[in-house]
Amino acid sequence: MSSKKLRRQIAWEAARLMYSREVSEYYTAKQKAARRIYKGWIKPADLPTNAEIREQVLQLTRLSEGAEGSASRLLDMRLRAAWWLRKLAPFHPKLIGSVLKGSVREGSDIDVHVFAANVHSITIMLDDLGVHYEVERKRLQKDGELRVFTHVHVKDAFPIEITVYAPALMGYRFRCSITGKPIERAGSGDLERLIAIEHGLKANEQISRFSEMDACPDRANVFLSLLMPLEKVKQNPRWHPEGDALYHSMQVYALAKDAMPYDEEFLLAALLHDVGKAIDRDDHVAAGLEALEGFISPRTAWLIARHMDVHKIMDRTIGARHRKRLVAHPLYEDLLVLGDCDRHGRVPGIEVEEPEEALDYIEQIEEMFS
Repeated sequence: MSSKKLRRQIAWEAARLMYSREVSEYYTAKQKAARRIYKGWIKPADLPTNAEIREQVLQLTRLSEGAEGSASRLLDMRLRAAWWLRKLAPFHPKLIGSVLKGSVREGSDIDVHVFAANVHSITIMLDDLGVHYEVERKRLQKDGELRVFTHVHVKDAFPIEITVYAPALMGYRFRCSITGKPIERAGSGDLERLIAIEHGLKANEQISRFSEMDACPDRANVFLSLLMPLEKVKQNPRWHPEGDALYHSMQVYALAKDAMPYDEEFLLAALLHDVGKAIDRDDHVAAGLEALEGFISPRTAWLIARHMDVHKIMDRTIGARHRKRLVAHPLYEDLLVLGDCDRHGRVPGIEVEEPEEALDYIEQIEEMFS
């Protein structure tokens, strides 16, 4: 096989690995692709450059998603990015990356640079907005020296990656690791003008869309942002031999779906009953209810608030007066079913749905069972 053809094949396979999110780094993608395409040793000069792989990723995007779907996603992502730039205004935010350049694909991040003396000022603002986020400090060898980069990953309608830099770097021109050229970036006004020019959305129309985002956060995204951290919550194997809290929650949801497939409020109680464990292990019920306030019905909230009482009933450790009050409640039978699902959703190794699939099903219940 000629070195030119080999190079093209490795670039295409590396792009496929990155497009499918099997790997996220160019170096890893090209090494893995090279092993799959060619069994022998490959000279470094025969490996594709990062730019060649990126071009193939863009080609895959065009083939897989089509122009219309890609354009619609790009507008949605740019509008959400503009909304975030307004919220982050005190930190002089700049949009970079695929959303600015117009090369988004499924799973693309909204990448924003901000400038602050410390990351805590950013997280305080995010706490006020009520969004879920994780702070990551990554050590990288760059330009011959070890550097620490601080990223804030925000769970939102689209993934947001906020990179925090010192205010002294505000005027610094960051360079692309692929081309070596200065990175394109846009402030709030620049991005809103770009949306007006490329998408025909006037300033007043953009402001109207921003107001909708402020007033009505998508509850499915709120639920997903609370569920995903449960994957890192390890539980006592004596009571939970199945493993982490997300796996347990998905088992409880599956059992609830078998019992009451038409009942949205009950299924949400089953799916979300333990979300507080990623917030406050000492009082996960109260923490979960506080995070869910305004997004669930009173019935769902009552079932989540009382789900631990079922264990006390089954273990005969509940007080007589408390048990009597529960038995008299109109939702008592539903609570027993939820408790049964909770107690039996602890089986190691069984297959469960992904949280996104569960939320999609719940969103469609009214239409399916109307």
